[in-house]
Amino acid sequence: MTGSLKVYYVPWKPFLMQNTLPTFYGTLPIIRTILIREKISVVHGHQAFSTLCHEALMHARTMGFKVVFTDHSLYGFADVGSIHMNKVLQFTLADVSQAICVSHTSKENTVLRSGLPPAKVFVIPNAVDTTMFKPAPERLSNDEIVIVVVSRLVYRKGADLLVEVIPEVCRLHPNVRFVIGGDGPKRVRLEEMREKHSLQDRVDMLGAVPHAKVRSVLISGHIFLNSSLTEAFCIAILEAASCGLLTVSTRVGGVPEVLPDDMVVLAEPDPGDMVQAITKAINMLPHIDPQTMHLRMKRLYSWHDVARRTEIVYEHALRCPSQPLLDRLSRYLTCGAWAGKLFFVVMLIDFILWRVLQVWQPDGDIEVVPEIDPASFHRVEMSLNGEAKEKT
Repeated sequence: MTGSLKVYYVPWKPFLMQNTLPTFYGTLPIIRTILIREKISVVHGHQAFSTLCHEALMHARTMGFKVVFTDHSLYGFADVGSIHMNKVLQFTLADVSQAICVSHTSKENTVLRSGLPPAKVFVIPNAVDTTMFKPAPERLSNDEIVIVVVSRLVYRKGADLLVEVIPEVCRLHPNVRFVIGGDGPKRVRLEEMREKHSLQDRVDMLGAVPHAKVRSVLISGHIFLNSSLTEAFCIAILEAASCGLLTVSTRVGGVPEVLPDDMVVLAEPDPGDMVQAITKAINMLPHIDPQTMHLRMKRLYSWHDVARRTEIVYEHALRCPSQPLLDRLSRYLTCGAWAGKLFFVVMLIDFILWRVLQVWQPDGDIEVVPEIDPASFHRVEMSLNGEAKEKT
């Protein structure tokens, strides 16, 4: 435990994109034990693609706990993957207490996809640790302009756009150099582009960058380039702005809500428009003060503010009245002619299995953890650290 934060590692192996295999009911025994053992009041799930999130929220509602869901992504309505994902989200949010989205665009998207009443959805943006992301001590010279890209090199992050944008920018601006941090299936295309246009000395490919080293990459540049094709918020933009970089980004999703107009240059997800935006950003650089930008980010975004607003959502969730089983199950019937009946049966089986577990292992047989005062725990932790330093 660090700072009274306890982590349980569920013994389920991931099989795709760090997600566990969907089992519906396989996680019920361990989720039930954790919720009872820790005397949980609210269960908060994140990310629509997390199978553990969906199953934990399903079991929590079966057991009568209040649940909150945070959606961090935007999804479409036309492709097969989005249609199926939207139906899963509709199932999860049919009986959720409250929901959180990271931008107003994300809220509209979530409400449309899930059918959740807008009054149940709160907008709480992400934040950035400004103590970790600080500008370089000395201002960089503008003789050579360094454009930084830190992103997963996948289609959704606009890696194909970079393949077309970078050669044109290098042609128009001989003093521009690119630093690309990240890895993914589209990395091969970027390396082929670099070879084709002989840009080995002007495009540095760093590969995967650990989060602890992201700042050192960011402060080596003047401009941060985000080429995402869809984005609910984009924390990377906050980290770059906190380090004093001017941002050039595609005008997609919730990105226009992230920074003030004088800290970002927006462009359509089109190579020509992005090249123009980069040129505009280069001309703006003499008027950009990294230290001033950092102080503005410090005032705009704070994790303490995010925590305070999240607590308000938890209070709203706890005030939600408990619903009888039949009333809860009836909500799933509104999810579609066939899907609604399927969801109804899934939740009914989950309820029956929960009752069987209560008979097999009554709640009273599960050991409850003792109460820990965070202040006293912190004092013990500090004393142990002091003893360790004395020994060294």
